[in-house]
Amino acid sequence: MHPRTPIAAAFDAAVVVTFVAIGRRNHDEGEAIAGVAQTAAPFIIALAVAWIAWRVWAQPTGVVTGVKVWLTTVALGMLLRNFVFENGTATSFMIVATVFLGTFLVGWRGVAALVGRRGATA
Repeated sequence: MHPRTPIAAAFDAAVVVTFVAIGRRNHDEGEAIAGVAQTAAPFIIALAVAWIAWRVWAQPTGVVTGVKVWLTTVALGMLLRNFVFENGTATSFMIVATVFLGTFLVGWRGVAALVGRRGATA
């Protein structure tokens, strides 16, 4: 296991929970922990599946890893949300989720890669 694995897992989970909390707040659905947890559940499950399927712990901060995590989390999260949790997936929600999760699940890894390169050349 890579030494950055726990930090990467925490960042990924924080991205999903932040996405859900912002969405619930913008739609006046409240910020209660139970509500956030229920709304986040399909995406947290999808995130866990992505981590297992792609063995993220081997290279948790890689940008390619981030793309795999992002696409798996969005696709499986939407399927779970629609068919298991029965919460629906409006087109606008799918677009916002895809953009937000992509920006941040891949984005923090891109920043880490840039910082790592600059640190290595300094």
